[in-house]
Amino acid sequence: MIYGLLGKTLRHSYSKIIHEWMADYTYDLYETPEEGLRDLIFRPDAGGFNVTIPYKQTVIPFCDRLSPSAQAIGSVNTLYRDAEGRLVGDNTDYYGFSYMARRAGISFAGRKVVILGSGGTSLTARRVAADQGAREIVIVSRSGENHYENLSRHSDAEILINTTPVGMYPHNEGKLINLADFPRCVGVLDVIYNPHRTNLILDAEAAGIPASGGLPMLVAQAAPAVGHFSGKEIDEAMIEDVLSRLTRQMCNLVLVGMPGCGKSTVGELLAAETGRCFVDTDALIVERAGCSIPEIFARDGEAAFRDLEAQVVADTARESGLIVATGGGVLLREENRRALRQNSRVIFLERALSQLPSAGRPISQSRPIEEIYAERLPLYRAAADAIIANDGTPEETVRRILEV
Repeated sequence: MIYGLLGKTLRHSYSKIIHEWMADYTYDLYETPEEGLRDLIFRPDAGGFNVTIPYKQTVIPFCDRLSPSAQAIGSVNTLYRDAEGRLVGDNTDYYGFSYMARRAGISFAGRKVVILGSGGTSLTARRVAADQGAREIVIVSRSGENHYENLSRHSDAEILINTTPVGMYPHNEGKLINLADFPRCVGVLDVIYNPHRTNLILDAEAAGIPASGGLPMLVAQAAPAVGHFSGKEIDEAMIEDVLSRLTRQMCNLVLVGMPGCGKSTVGELLAAETGRCFVDTDALIVERAGCSIPEIFARDGEAAFRDLEAQVVADTARESGLIVATGGGVLLREENRRALRQNSRVIFLERALSQLPSAGRPISQSRPIEEIYAERLPLYRAAADAIIANDGTPEETVRRILEV
């Protein structure tokens, strides 16, 4: 039997990984034109399919019956055969969205909910919020009654939900709203899962507001689909295990620290150990500039170097699954700190000041290294998901990183 995902553009889908980690069948991605849907769905060896945009409404006429959630939402994302052989359309996004909100500790009961976007996922969010007792639900779109130019009249929103693609890879810099304009907000949900943290989620975390990106929804919605396809019940422990594994696979490991602390050496060893691609942002800067970093400083000054560094960091940080070594001053700019937080776990390689070489490093030659270290140390510590002492062999440091 064949199982898989139906859609038009599926290159960046994680569904194959998720299903094959949860179950023992092979799961494939079927990029299919609309005219080919019927033949694929009704193949004699068709076991079941998930459905993504733009076909979540298109497949409804093919179904013999719809589940209550699919009927209520008007959208189907799972097709399977019941015991009588009838083709059933279900909407497991309902479960996935509910799981994401509950996991983040966000309750809709008695709250004013503002949903950005009016597409299929917006319908799911609207249904879940209504079923869980939201006091008021406002749908915001570019051309509807409530739009982004008059959003200030809903500044009393308590839950904000983004169901639009704004902020999604590769346009990670996107953001529709300023969270500071919603002083009563107590919860933020963003269905985007790549990057792991959108700018909206970063803003919520910085403000101490409970928040979640879309990866828990993506993993959780697969659980009932796997149940339909295989008869295997997927419990929350399995969902959390798959979510943890997928997060580790998606996220970059970014090494920060003072010049000479061993980021490049440790990074290359980490890449060899994990099978990931290694990227050195300083090497990319040299490649783009066509000259060495000391030459950039001498010719254009530090500000020009930092501008180029920010471009390289933004381009690198939006990718997934890399090992990244950064320059010593990368965290001096807020834009770099945010870019690295979106899709990465940040490791601060800490090394004693007496062990840091300074020869050939332009910044270290311009001011006392003690002054530079005192300026940067709080930034390294604040940005780090883990602090690893690089005071032994590089191999020992790699082992410590992999342990955390």
